[in-house]
Amino acid sequence: MFSVTVRDHIMIAHSFSGDVFGPAQRLHGATFVVDATFRRPELDDDNIVVDIGRASEQLHTICSGLSYRNLDDDPEFTGINTSTEFLAKVITDRLAVRAQAGELGPGATGLTGISVTLHESHIAWASYERTL
Repeated sequence: MFSVTVRDHIMIAHSFSGDVFGPAQRLHGATFVVDATFRRPELDDDNIVVDIGRASEQLHTICSGLSYRNLDDDPEFTGINTSTEFLAKVITDRLAVRAQAGELGPGATGLTGISVTLHESHIAWASYERTL
């Protein structure tokens, strides 16, 4: 299996509901390094997994749409704990839609999986992976 990973970041504010979150129930900020990994079993006709430039652009567009915002104020996330795991899924799903729409280039039709990892710090991160 071949893979290519591109990186960006997001800076958000949010709060959580539930005792399990302790002090994070209060409004707080978070900065995540975002790694998006694209997978396929064979290289395309150009011997690449995906166009890195297009993958980077699409990840940046998605990250820009989330950054510098209080996610508690976003109607899409009303009543949802926007945990690191949940946000990894949101970004993965948005990348999958863009890949299937051809926004990552024609070679992306051979992708079989996308995963996104959000790094909270040097000691904690969460990922979500889906097949295409």
